[in-house]
Amino acid sequence: MQGNNRELNLRKVAIIGCGFVGASSAFSLMQSGLFSEMVLLDADQKKAEGEAMDISHGIPFAKAMQIYAGNYDDIVDAAMIIITAGANQKPDETRLDLVHKNVAIFQSIIPEIAKRNYQGILLIVSNPVDILTYVALKLSGFPENRVIGSGTVLDTARLKYKLGQHLGVDSRSVHAFIIGEHGDSEIAAWSSANVSGVPLDLFCEMRGHFSHEEATEEIANTVKNMAYDIIARKHATYYGIAMSVKRICEAIVRDEKFILPISSMMHGEYGIDGISLSMPAIVGKDGIETKVPISLDEEEKEKLIESANTLKRVLETIQL
Repeated sequence: MQGNNRELNLRKVAIIGCGFVGASSAFSLMQSGLFSEMVLLDADQKKAEGEAMDISHGIPFAKAMQIYAGNYDDIVDAAMIIITAGANQKPDETRLDLVHKNVAIFQSIIPEIAKRNYQGILLIVSNPVDILTYVALKLSGFPENRVIGSGTVLDTARLKYKLGQHLGVDSRSVHAFIIGEHGDSEIAAWSSANVSGVPLDLFCEMRGHFSHEEATEEIANTVKNMAYDIIARKHATYYGIAMSVKRICEAIVRDEKFILPISSMMHGEYGIDGISLSMPAIVGKDGIETKVPISLDEEEKEKLIESANTLKRVLETIQL
């Protein structure tokens, strides 16, 4: 076990994996002003160096920041390590199809971080994110509050965007969550959805929409398939997740105690145990503070258990 006597630098972030998602996240974070130092790591060192150089050239238009390519020893004192490394999802693949490739990649990354006695927060973004959050927890041995998956933060943003369009209101006034797997078994939690405190069905009727069941089913399916639609057109999705990464980092760095549907370990909530799943939680400087028990109807609870079981079946095929 290598010792780590370096104090965490709260203004420092590291990103492991400089593909589309990693580079877009780095660019988003450079513009955010949240950090003053950013280290990029990639299996291809030249790629990390190139991204660091390219993004650095925008600093005169943003806030002072040091951006460079580095190694595992360079990131021990980062407040947050963001892991986007992994194989890309192909047009004919589900997120769960990626699992064995990306678990193998995590088996080379996470022990390198753990053996340096890292004390900061791990943010897992690689897919399938719920499975890989669990894998990162088990391989690192870190406390559960410090290992966060980006979960359904992006799916939830997509849901708010579509509802905002449907209802003709600012999507920031929409309060609704996608929960469960970040993937094909995800659930739109309609029973707790509202627009500025007004129950969703009532607000829909105010705006002249009365076919609630048809509309919600269509919107939920559109949201679930959005990644596939984007991948079919441009072979990858990265801007939306980059903004989601920035939002999670904001909640942590600013200790906002903001409620986000991140992926974390379940311990009996809704009868689910021993799996990481995307559920609303209060997020602040120490990572996950506590889960938020949103109200679900019986059908939503059943679907959530089904989603958890889908992930558990995948976990059974993994050797850790």
